[in-house]
Amino acid sequence: MQLMTVIIVIICFVGSFLFVDNNHEFYNRTIAEVNEAELIDSDEIVDFHGNEDHIFVQKLIAKIQNGEEKGEVVHLNNEYSTSRAFDNEYSVGDELFVSIEDRIDESNELSGSILDVKRDQYILLIAWAFILILFFVGHKQGFYSAMSLVINAVIIGLALDFYIQTTNISLLLISGVSIILFTVISLFLVNGNNEKTYAAIASTLLGTLILFIVTSLIMWGTAGEGLRYEEMQFVTRAPEMVFMAGVLIGALGAIMDVAITMSSSLFNLYEKNHNISVKALKESGMDIGRDIMGTMTNILFFVYISGTIPMIILYLKNSAALGFTLNINLSLELARALAGGIGIVITIPIGVYMTIFFINRKRAKV
Repeated sequence: MQLMTVIIVIICFVGSFLFVDNNHEFYNRTIAEVNEAELIDSDEIVDFHGNEDHIFVQKLIAKIQNGEEKGEVVHLNNEYSTSRAFDNEYSVGDELFVSIEDRIDESNELSGSILDVKRDQYILLIAWAFILILFFVGHKQGFYSAMSLVINAVIIGLALDFYIQTTNISLLLISGVSIILFTVISLFLVNGNNEKTYAAIASTLLGTLILFIVTSLIMWGTAGEGLRYEEMQFVTRAPEMVFMAGVLIGALGAIMDVAITMSSSLFNLYEKNHNISVKALKESGMDIGRDIMGTMTNILFFVYISGTIPMIILYLKNSAALGFTLNINLSLELARALAGGIGIVITIPIGVYMTIFFINRKRAKV
């Protein structure tokens, strides 16, 4: 059985890369593979704030891989900077989405401009690295974890698309339904149909609900003072609702992790000693919760803050004041991290008592 699984994985691995390397005809946009790349010019620039950068110009010759001009050569010019803020340096073998503009009179060869890079092969490589690590470490549970991740990605994509297409349904309602689906699907797939899973699902949903209530009360009581929604200025929906949905979905993973940790730990204690007292379970559960509370809160803090580092550097490099920079870029992220921390702390006692409830129910059946 294990040998068959390995063979299937190898076939899927090789087949997926062969497909990605030969899927050009599935794209509507023209794809060209770079055959020659030559640096033809470079220039140093300094902006108003004294920031230095270099601008380079490449001449590229690429072969078209799909469409009516398949097999023809196209000449491209590429301008890129050292900072790579809005551009890239290309080399032989890179595949690019291009726009065909005209033919060069004398040679009748095509000229065009670069639209984007074809990155599916790199995404596939990262995806397979993630999947293989899950398989080697988690075995069957790793496979189910990968399945739950794919299903959750599909759900959130469909949920956001449904929200964009409608105008009279609240984003919070859509997020709430999505959270229930995320929780139930993920925990059932990874942990199976048992009391441990029931306890984790109930703890996750109850902890998320209380987080929503507490965060809503805080925002209502403070009238949202201190929150800067500038990063949402192009969103045509209420930024407060978008922010709240982000808080709930962002904290869900950490809350779910705490809930399953509490449930799994206490059920393991019960399986090793069916006569263990409720008091001992409570004390053990709270000790476990205190041990993971700090690390889980730090995970949320670092995840949210790390995403703002490029913008903070950009503001500071353009002579923005430190206080203004941090206020603009960190207010929402710190609020999300603090709200998620509240959810984590609340879920610990909820997870303890909910797990004990299901343990006692299992005891009664014995």
